[in-house]
Amino acid sequence: MSIEPPANPNSWIRVFNPAPQPRVRLVCCPHVGASAAAFAGVSAALPPTVEALAVQYPGRQGNRTEAAIDDITVLAGRICDELGERADAPLAVFGHSMGAAVAFEVARLLERRGTGVTRLFVSGRPSPSAGLDLTLDSDDDLLAELHRLGGTSPKLLEKPAYRRMILAPVRNDYRANVAYRRPAHETLTCPVTFLLSDADPYVGMEQALAWKSHTTGDFRVAEFAGDHFFWTGQPAALVREIMADLARHHA
Repeated sequence: MSIEPPANPNSWIRVFNPAPQPRVRLVCCPHVGASAAAFAGVSAALPPTVEALAVQYPGRQGNRTEAAIDDITVLAGRICDELGERADAPLAVFGHSMGAAVAFEVARLLERRGTGVTRLFVSGRPSPSAGLDLTLDSDDDLLAELHRLGGTSPKLLEKPAYRRMILAPVRNDYRANVAYRRPAHETLTCPVTFLLSDADPYVGMEQALAWKSHTTGDFRVAEFAGDHFFWTGQPAALVREIMADLARHHA
């Protein structure tokens, strides 16, 4: 892995595997509490024609100089600003869980700004108009949810210092994720792929298909075995599905 240091040390964009002349750039939006490093495996699995731009949200490991943002629309606006000169190649966007809402909003704002999006890839979250039925009022509620989803080592969650480090960004992100909602008529023009795992407690086939109403373009569901964080253990399988769709647009 060859990490490209950001020209601006405060940049929200991390590039783990720089591509000299990418045909597509894939903007990757992390889930609750996560940093850009969550996409290191995906970045490494991509071919050299596709460059992953992993987003580093503020207020957590890798970007503690800025305060956390608990409004997904504001967060997406900043991401679009950060992309800047990176839009010299076609952009696709991928987001998981809370990142799916961020990715949808990034795609929506890019389209409004006149920057076309090749395709949106989402996973782990109901559609923007469906909302989330989650009430996580206490630290114990947050920790129980992290245990339930299985994306964080139980041994790490037992360590007080680790819990103190992650609970603030996790609380912030859940607040942003629960508050975000778009009208049912809000649509993108770019095609959308929902990446569905068969044991995700948040999303089944019905919820995945509801994303279809948020695009006037092509829509499909790609199915995987696994839990909410299915893609972290099988980045190559995820990349195969992403590349199959990107090939339709950049053959």
